[in-house]
Parts: sequence; C-alpha cells; structure tokens
Amino acid sequence: MVGVSAALHLQKRGRSVVLIDKHGAAGEETSYGNAGIIERSTIFPRAFPRELRALTRYALNLSAESHYELSALPGFLPWLLKYYRASAPHRWERTARAALPLIEHCLAEHEALMQEVGAQHLMRKTGWIKGYRSASTFDKGIADAERLRPFGVPFHVLDANALATLEPHVSGMHGAVHFTSPASVIDPGGLAKAYADLFVVRGGKFVTADARTLEQRATGWRVGDIEAREVVVALGPWSNDVFRPLGYRIPLAVKRGYHMHYGLAGNTVLNHPLLDNDEGYLLAPMVRGIRLTTGVEFARRDGPKTPVQLQMVEPIARKLLPLAERRDAEPWMGARPCLPDMLPVIGPAPRHKGLWFDFGHQHHGFTQGPVSGRLTAEMICGEAPFTNPAPYRVDRF
Repeated sequence: MVGVSAALHLQKRGRSVVLIDKHGAAGEETSYGNAGIIERSTIFPRAFPRELRALTRYALNLSAESHYELSALPGFLPWLLKYYRASAPHRWERTARAALPLIEHCLAEHEALMQEVGAQHLMRKTGWIKGYRSASTFDKGIADAERLRPFGVPFHVLDANALATLEPHVSGMHGAVHFTSPASVIDPGGLAKAYADLFVVRGGKFVTADARTLEQRATGWRVGDIEAREVVVALGPWSNDVFRPLGYRIPLAVKRGYHMHYGLAGNTVLNHPLLDNDEGYLLAPMVRGIRLTTGVEFARRDGPKTPVQLQMVEPIARKLLPLAERRDAEPWMGARPCLPDMLPVIGPAPRHKGLWFDFGHQHHGFTQGPVSGRLTAEMICGEAPFTNPAPYRVDRF
C-alpha cells in the first residue's frame, strides 16, 4: 500500500515511474493481511506498556496480545529498550502530535484514490468497535476515549444493551466504545491491487525484480535493467535489506502477526470490525469471511510461523461470535515494520542524492499509505508539503 501510493502520487505529478516488486503484483504481503481499518481515530500510537501486571504477563508469555520467541529475544532487547524510552508519557504525547497530520488526512487521501479506481464498494464507513469484558477495563477504555475529544475524534460509549443493538450476535462484553470516524475495507489486498492497476492504466510500469540489487550510478540509481534519477525505498519490513548495505543504521524491527478467515454459523452477522480489547485480537468482516487478526509477535522476520496467539484466541473468539469453519488452509503471517519512536521514516536519505525513504508505519501502513505517498511526492517534486515533514526525517536516528 505504501509503495503503490507513492508511485501513484508521483505519477500524478508528471513523473515517469517504475514500480518494482519481488512478486510482480501488489498487495501480496503486509498490505493483504491487516484488519482493513483506515484508522482515523487512533491518535495515540501503541506504546510500550508500563503497568506491572501487563509487563508480568508479557514477560511470562501469558498474553495473546503480545508474544515472543525466546531465541529471538536477545536481538530484540536493544530495540525494546528504545521503544520503552520513547513510550515515556512526555515523549509519547509528542509523538502523537507529530503523527496527527498523517492521521487527520488518511481517510480523505484513501477516498480520493478509491473514487478514481471505482473501489468505493470495498469501503464501509461504519467505524469500528472496541469491546471490554469487565467494568474496570470498560472504565479505562472510556477514559482513553475521552482523551481523544480535543482532537475531534467522535465516538459513542455503548453499554451491553447498546452493543447488542449494533452487534446482536456478540456476547461476553461488559461494554464498548464505538469509534465512528474510521472506515473499513473488506478486501485490503484487493484495494492495493486496484490502486496498482490504476497506476498501470495510466502508463506506469510494474516490474518484477529484486530491490536488493539497488546500486548508485553516476546519473542516479539502477535495479536490474531499470535506471532512474531517484528511487523511493518503500519495502516495509524488508526496507533494511536495502538501506543497510548503503550504510544507514535505522532501528527498524518487525512485529509479526497472523490471521485466519472463518465462516459464520446460521444467520450470524458481524456489522463492524470488533476488537476484543481484554483478550488481544480483532474480528473484521471481509470478502472471504470473518478475519481474525492477532496481536504482535516478536520473532525473526523470516523465521517459521509460530501461530501460538491464534491458537490461544480462537476458542475465545468462538464464544464471542458463532464462528463456523476455518476458510484458510493455514494461518497467514505478516510483518509490521516498526521504529522505536512510533513514527515512520518519510523523506530524503541524507548521504545519497536521489534516495528517498517511505517506510516504518507500525500498525498503520494500510491506513497511512496514500497520505505518506502524497507527502513523499510533494517533497520529491519540490512542492510545499501539506505538513512539516521534519518529525519523519531519517537523521533523527
């Protein structure tokens, strides 16, 4: 989503653009497997927890929301320490304000592209629901939502009866908060492909190649037989395969995640994406069925699948909503590209002319792809950017 969006925005500004992908198709990786929410309401980023009870559960690998592979932990510890420091309240609030322009414009930029490709049928403007299983977590959820009022984020507090009106087949929740401004997409990978198809129809070239062969030439850059004056690295969790050989030490890590699709029993329906906040998973209506997405897994990016979290939450989800058969042969796994300060890298590489970065969007690459693509294209083409890009500069590291 991030790469295709940058390509489209550059193309709109008259640039001749080649989109390079190892699969030769868009939307095959992380952009395919997410929850499909265009997250207009998440102003505050996902911070490192500081409550002793939560930390203990995470340390003992008892939580489905966050899980780690013991063998991978030593490699993650320095990054986790940076993440912990960046999550200190005063830094976390500063990060939220820095990310706000991307959040504020994310839905409008998606809607503009959807209208161009005729993909409005994939979008549901019904918001999403955050459900709580106890009075204490519900009260905390309400307090967290109230912090969003100064940012103009609309929401409704739902008691159990009000939730049952919106979601009659959901059970086990004490209450919920309904965020009404986000939209959801019932086929995230399909939307990314639709954007890529528009790029090709407008004359763009889509090439299958290995971005790791990128090399600088006297006149610009080269990947295989393709030469260009400028290049945008928008490889998500694989971006370090390109920037590290060029000498950049950007602390990019991955949080892996899984999903599985299910049918629904009888006349069951799910009308909104629904987060089970207390158990750490999300259910979202998709073209293929109900998609259950898991929390985060700290493991090696290219290591084998270990869908422990899916195994933990599937029985819980079946009690929440009458799920039927699994519709995937095996769990899907993806990797979220994450930086410890919870902001993406968007902008020029400081030591290489014509090299640009657009990656590290945490859990919001699908959400922020079009708006990040706009900002990247504005900078490359010398336009006045719609927001100050300084918070996203690479040399902050």
